[in-house]
Amino acid sequence: MAERRLENEYTHARLINRILTLHYVQGLTQSEIAQKLGLSTTKVNRLLQHARKHRMVEFTIKTGYQHLFDMETQLQNYFTLQEAWVIPLDDTENSSRSIGAAGASFLLDHLQDGDIIGIGGGTTIHALVESVVTDRKFQVDVVPMVGGIQGQSTTDVNYLASQLAERLGGRAFQLYSPAFVETPKQRDALLRMAPIKEILDIARKATIALLGIGTVDPNSSRYVQFTALSLEEMNQISQLHCGVGESLAIVYGIDGKLCAPEYADRVVGLTFEELKQIPLRIGVAGTASKSCAIYGALRGDLLSCIVTDQAAAEGVIDNYHSQELIPMPTGEKEATPDPIGPSGLKVN
Repeated sequence: MAERRLENEYTHARLINRILTLHYVQGLTQSEIAQKLGLSTTKVNRLLQHARKHRMVEFTIKTGYQHLFDMETQLQNYFTLQEAWVIPLDDTENSSRSIGAAGASFLLDHLQDGDIIGIGGGTTIHALVESVVTDRKFQVDVVPMVGGIQGQSTTDVNYLASQLAERLGGRAFQLYSPAFVETPKQRDALLRMAPIKEILDIARKATIALLGIGTVDPNSSRYVQFTALSLEEMNQISQLHCGVGESLAIVYGIDGKLCAPEYADRVVGLTFEELKQIPLRIGVAGTASKSCAIYGALRGDLLSCIVTDQAAAEGVIDNYHSQELIPMPTGEKEATPDPIGPSGLKVN
C-alpha cells in the first residue's frame, strides 16, 4: 500500500510539473496543454490552481529598473498605499522637474471627468503643473487647499490652480487669502468670510489632492516663505516640537502626528483631518534631504499615493526599519510586508 501511495504521489507531482512547465515556461494556454496531454481543460485549470495554492511555483521578475519597482512594492506594503512610483534621477538638480513630470503622468492616469482637484503649493507641484500635456479636455475643477503667497509661482496656489485648470481644460477656483496669519483669531475671522469659506468648502469635496512635502529646516525650507517666521521660531519647530516636515503649511513629526499646534492654528486652509477625507491624496516629493518628511507624511496617512525618487525612497525605507518601535497614530496598524501576490505566487 505504501509503495502504491508513493507511486501515485510521484505520478501526480510529475503531471503538475509538466503542466507548470508547459504553461509558465513554454507559454502554452490551458486548452493547448489539455490537448497535448489528453486531459480536460477543467482538470488542467484545477491542477494549476492547486499549484498556486500550495506555492509550487515562484516567479523572479528581472525587468529594467527592477530595484525601483521592488521599492515601490515595499512602500505600498509598509504604508498601505494605493500606489507608489519611484523614479531614477541623474542628479538632484533635476529632482523637482523629473518628479513633477512623473507626477503629471500619474495624475493623468487617474484623472476622470467630474473630479475636483485640490492643489497645494511647492516647487514640485509647480513642476507637475508645468509638465501636464494632454490632447483631451477634462471636465474638472481645480481648487486651492491652502492660502498662498502671490508673486512666486511655486507658492501662489491661485496661479497653480489656474494653470493646471487651463492645461486640463477645466475650471479654476481662487482662494484670496494668505496661507499663514499672525494669530488664530485672524485665521478664524478669515475662515468665517463667505468668499474664503465657499472655496474651502469646495476643496473639502475634492476627489484628488496634489500635495507637496516640505522640510522645516530653518535655512532651506519654503515653510519660511509661507510663514515669515524667525530663525528662532523655526528652530523651535524643528528642535522643541520635533517637526520633520510640512504639508499645506501644517507641521508634523516623524510619527506623522501634527506638532507645533500654535502654528497650525494660524494656517488658512484644510486641516489634516479634512485632508484625509479626500480619496486620492498624491504626494510628489523627492531627494534624500526630504526622506524624513516623506516618511512622516506616509506614517501619518496624509498620502494614499507617492511619486518620489530613488534617494528619497531609500531614506524612507531606512526610516521605516529604524523607526519600527514608534507607535502608529491612534487607530492605525502598521502593515507588514507580504511578498505573496494575489495569485499566491511569490514575487522576488
